[in-house]
Amino acid sequence: MQKKLAVAILNWNGRNWLEKFLPGVVQFSQNADIFVIDNLSTDDSIEFLQKNFPTVKVIKNDKNYGFAGGYNEGLKVIPNEYYCLLNSDVEVTENWIEPIFELLEKNPSVSAVQPKILSYHNRNYFEFAGAAGGLIDNLGYPYCRGRVFDDLEEDKGQYNDETEIFWASGCCFFIRSKDFWEQNGFDARFFAHQEEIDLCWRLINSGKKIYYTGKASVYHVGGGTLNKQSAQKTFLNIRNNLSMMLKNLPFPQLIWLIFFRLCLDSVAGIYFGLKHGFPHLWAVVRAHFGFYGQLPGTWKLRQKNQKKEFYQSKWLIFRHFLGGNR
Repeated sequence: MQKKLAVAILNWNGRNWLEKFLPGVVQFSQNADIFVIDNLSTDDSIEFLQKNFPTVKVIKNDKNYGFAGGYNEGLKVIPNEYYCLLNSDVEVTENWIEPIFELLEKNPSVSAVQPKILSYHNRNYFEFAGAAGGLIDNLGYPYCRGRVFDDLEEDKGQYNDETEIFWASGCCFFIRSKDFWEQNGFDARFFAHQEEIDLCWRLINSGKKIYYTGKASVYHVGGGTLNKQSAQKTFLNIRNNLSMMLKNLPFPQLIWLIFFRLCLDSVAGIYFGLKHGFPHLWAVVRAHFGFYGQLPGTWKLRQKNQKKEFYQSKWLIFRHFLGGNR
């Protein structure tokens, strides 16, 4: 009998991560089918999988489509009712699937769920990419319960709850396959970064719910494929965030907010340039022109309905950097 859940790990030259973390995924995911979607790796990932993990199914993409496009291509041939999109640099735990699966089974209105995401290297603290569930402020800046910008909280059980959130982290992202494809999956133009936030926003605009549960935990290394200080990461985050807002913001807020964010990005670019070097300043410039280049196509992807009260906090960047709110 086909299992309801498919755990899908996207791989690009990540043989070392697979060797380190895939044994745990196999051990603690016996009620799921396990797939590795390979983005045309040039290392020996495929040979390693075929030799050491014969029960893991390998899907070979014909090129490197990035995170967003890579999953879109690979998931087309996975028939399971639920997907878990799992980063290759994630250590799972013994009870990581059951609470999430139970939540999805009992709540048809819930489309996507994430577990508690802790740091692999600093295990008592939350991890940057998701922490205890993603939220967004009125200026479109994503943050998390347990992480505001670069400040991380220690896990003291304060987020051992089960609650509705705005976005679930792509590093461990459970979603109904039906809902994924009704939204046409990720926006492949994003390549990587914030594609899961965009998808969750579209799901919320269509009346669905996104949830977090603290009953399940995983540990994320982070930066396994793109270093946190990478100028390319700066480019992708800024370009994709602007495109995401254009697609999903309610119209009355759209014009002034996009313009305001473009101004704030310019200030941020100067800060990045002084702190990290000219490539980061140039990344902001490239991101803006990348956003302009995608603008006609992005506008066509706007949904008919946008949720007016989309945010969970106001003016977070000013409260954080000027007001000292951590």
